[in-house]
Amino acid sequence: MTEPSTPSSAALVRLVAGREISSRIRDKNFIISSIVIVVLLIGGIAFQVIANSGADAARLGIVGEAGRLGPAVQAQGEAVGVDVEVAEYDDAAAARAAVEDGEVDAALLDGTGSAPELLVENRDPTLEAVVGGAVSGLAISDRLLAAGVDAQSLPAVAVTPLGDAEDDQQRVIVAIVGVAVLYSLLILFSQFVAQGVVEEKASRVVELLLATMRPWQLLAGKIAGLGALGLGQIVLIGVVATGSALAFDVVSVPGELISTVVTVIAWFVLGYAFYASVFAVAASLVSRQEDLGSVIMPTTILLVIGFVVAIQAAGDPSGTLATVTSYVPGLSPLVMPVRQAAGEVAAWEVALAVVLMLVAIALIVRLGGRVYAGALLRTSGRTKLREALRAGRA
Repeated sequence: MTEPSTPSSAALVRLVAGREISSRIRDKNFIISSIVIVVLLIGGIAFQVIANSGADAARLGIVGEAGRLGPAVQAQGEAVGVDVEVAEYDDAAAARAAVEDGEVDAALLDGTGSAPELLVENRDPTLEAVVGGAVSGLAISDRLLAAGVDAQSLPAVAVTPLGDAEDDQQRVIVAIVGVAVLYSLLILFSQFVAQGVVEEKASRVVELLLATMRPWQLLAGKIAGLGALGLGQIVLIGVVATGSALAFDVVSVPGELISTVVTVIAWFVLGYAFYASVFAVAASLVSRQEDLGSVIMPTTILLVIGFVVAIQAAGDPSGTLATVTSYVPGLSPLVMPVRQAAGEVAAWEVALAVVLMLVAIALIVRLGGRVYAGALLRTSGRTKLREALRAGRA
């Protein structure tokens, strides 16, 4: 009779990972949180479209010879970012009634030799400035023509942009939204890891698990399982957000949008490996959920600092603070995507930040594995870090 073969390390890690995935994917709180994040993203994009659809838009009625001002008013409005819709009326009475009924925001009447008159129900300084600029421009053109000068023959200034500021701004906004989602998921899934460790210690399930596998195999399986679940969730969020942004025509650079989303997802992998390891090791030091907050607080503060610095980096991506923190392991997954979106990062800088993160993750896994092994079976109160390290070496 042959003895059953001992499962390999990879098989044990896959077994633990599958257990974590199956237990979390059936968790109602996890499902609800995933749906809420997706709905909030789509709702936020839709709200932006609705809010911007009516912003900086004005309706202007024109009468008589003032009708030639229509194209001039629209051109003046485009110059200052105001969309002016022009409607023509046969006489002043019809235009006045349209203003009173709210059909138009203002009506421009022919002054019959004098200055045109603008009728308004509620004063709008922006619209008044647009109309005034158009009227003044036409008046200057008429006087130049009367003096024998053709305004069309005057030289115009050619503007050559050296960069596309609008596209850069869109990429930075996408990166900030992505980093906000990344920040939320890092906290969520790292806490899942920490809570799972404490639950297993409190219920003594960990004693049964360690009878068949080593502590590092249990830790690796737990991190890998929840990491795969988190990666799937952030990919789903990225696909939904990208599809919604393109469907609603929120962005004009789909290629840059997709590359920014991919960058954020890649940094999630590194950030999760870092924070999940730290959270798991910290959680192994306590035996009650009530004590969990105190041991993971320092790491949570580091996450908050990274998120705050990332927001500041959006305004000054080449500043000293953003540059330095984009290399610091733990902060780089939140800061570097924003700097990359702003176009302020060389390829070697990204490579250096990735290498530093990988080195930090390797050190945490090596050192944290000892702490995890030494503290996992200690279920009486809180274990000191030095005691866990000493027990891990033994």
